[in-house]
Amino acid sequence: MNKTGLIFNIQKFSLHDGPGIRTTIFFKGCPLSCLWCQNPEGLSSRKELFQYSNKCIGCSSCLEICPEGAISFSDSEPVIDRSICELCMTCADNCPTGALEAIGTEMTIKEITDEVLKDRVIFEESGGGVTLSGGEPLLQLTFVTELLKAMKELDINTAVETSGYVSIEALKKISPWTDHFLYDLKLLDPEKSKEYTGISSKPVIDNFKYLAQNGSQLIVRMPLIPGVNDNRDHLRLMADTLKEIGINELELIPYHNLGAHKYRGLNMDYQLQGLEAPSKKQVAAVREAFLSEGISTTSEV
Repeated sequence: MNKTGLIFNIQKFSLHDGPGIRTTIFFKGCPLSCLWCQNPEGLSSRKELFQYSNKCIGCSSCLEICPEGAISFSDSEPVIDRSICELCMTCADNCPTGALEAIGTEMTIKEITDEVLKDRVIFEESGGGVTLSGGEPLLQLTFVTELLKAMKELDINTAVETSGYVSIEALKKISPWTDHFLYDLKLLDPEKSKEYTGISSKPVIDNFKYLAQNGSQLIVRMPLIPGVNDNRDHLRLMADTLKEIGINELELIPYHNLGAHKYRGLNMDYQLQGLEAPSKKQVAAVREAFLSEGISTTSEV
């Protein structure tokens, strides 16, 4: 059994990650590469070094302490040569302002449950619980399974947010311990899915149908990306897919670019630079289109 899981955030008082007020645990590692991803720090399965340029005071302590010589200075801020950086995190550990930060913490099940139990009363009063998210939490399947079991032994409601791009065996393994699946359906056309997420949608759809047919409690979510999946043909295909297996509700998650700064901090390119979030009018039009197909929707907007 994996004794630890690699976590990049624990977010309390989450209101959009399942029923009630929840604590969301974010796992590192994802098999997808969605162009609109707002958690790029969750893509890699390794620890990462994040750089906050606005926090740097130019003290050069990181330059002096880096054992690999991977840091130089330009315009009074560090430039990290990530090709030779060994991710020892010595620079982050010694940065006086937090301008360099290690992303990814190894945590045991006890450490996570101890943190979660601080909010048990909130769960009980709101009908909430714990949601495992990411990244793709099922990439850390053994640890996630044991964590879910531990939560159920504590009588805490559990939810797993998944891209669906996992094996059916993985879904079977965690299903007995999972009260809700937050299932992301992004693009149903296999080629379009490859273009925008890096993977074919076929196994995602197959796994979705498997869960639905086997009685899992599904909360279906669709990120709404202007110019990508908001056209009428895709909305109709999404509605038909849901109705085929008896689901008539969908949660829309409108695109935003609030995570764009994270790409800069990880020295990654954000490929949707300049794309604007859908307006309330655009979201309303999508909701009306789904309603005309017999699908009711909720939205964060």
